[in-house]
Amino acid sequence: MVMQVRGIVLPEHEERSFWIDGDRLREEPIADADVVVDGGWLLPGLVDVHTHPGTEEIGTRLDDETLRKHLIDHRDAGVLLVRTPGSAGRIPGWVDEDPQLPRVRSAGPWLATPGRFFPGHGRDVTEDELLAAAVEEAAASSGWCKVIGDWMPDQPALPLETLTAVVQAVHAEGGKVAVHCQTAEGCRNAVEAGADSLEHGMHLDPGLLDRMAAQGTALVPTLGVFNAGAERARAAEPTPRRQWFLSGFEAMPQLVRAAHEAGVTVLAGTDSFPCGTVAAEAQLLARFGLPPEAAVGGASWIARSWLGLPGLADGAPADLVAYDTDPTLDVSVLAHPKRVILRGKVVV
Repeated sequence: MVMQVRGIVLPEHEERSFWIDGDRLREEPIADADVVVDGGWLLPGLVDVHTHPGTEEIGTRLDDETLRKHLIDHRDAGVLLVRTPGSAGRIPGWVDEDPQLPRVRSAGPWLATPGRFFPGHGRDVTEDELLAAAVEEAAASSGWCKVIGDWMPDQPALPLETLTAVVQAVHAEGGKVAVHCQTAEGCRNAVEAGADSLEHGMHLDPGLLDRMAAQGTALVPTLGVFNAGAERARAAEPTPRRQWFLSGFEAMPQLVRAAHEAGVTVLAGTDSFPCGTVAAEAQLLARFGLPPEAAVGGASWIARSWLGLPGLADGAPADLVAYDTDPTLDVSVLAHPKRVILRGKVVV
């Protein structure tokens, strides 16, 4: 069945029509098409660039049934593209073959060296093994790998020379490196090593933002999960670690604003459950200082472009969400799509 959608396309803010032929958008009219969206606002499918579907508890392995449920939760919320920057195992091949599921960009399992991250929750390697493991995981996934660059403030970050060698080796093979970093040292090392994305970025020195912008390093601040953690920390007894966490989180509004103003790509990633809540993350990005259009774009067209997919254009994948009102005027609108179309099929 050929379908037609028409409405105001974002980010162009132009009224346009598309015809859906198979799983592709077409601008050339096709006769006898069924109109499934008539008016409102059209966005490229939403994107969560930091989500971990397939398991909800530390130490458990990927489960196919849980993975499918999580991805459907994403899909039904209009999240039609996800990046899994590290997981408890490699995302199985059947995910890419299932037309009912969002498109997935995987980074394989987390790569953690001794003393960093939860032991056994991902792939544990020594610092000497890290380079080869990173190249292997990038080649076995969607071109990404994920390195745990630091952990707690009283523990040293992964050495700069080690991380630099990893990034250079993965880049030489055409891959990209996401780095978990939440300490000042870890963030600095990730930027100076030339990582492609900083996951979290808490305690990032704003003086590094210009370098990030120049080399194309994106920031994924995962504000929702840290916001929840801050609420718990405020109710806890004072400790040095609690103060470290709260001071880092309280600096995030200024950091997010400064990153955007410096030209850094700031993206929406949830890093939490339930899946399908990237709209709430976009709202936090706006609340923390991103212009509303940048916050929406960070969960849609900006993120899709960063991951190598087009927005709404002739020949693009037929992955889109439609809204009754303009989400760039009210970011909360993102949570209420009136129509979700994935791979040319209406799913909501």
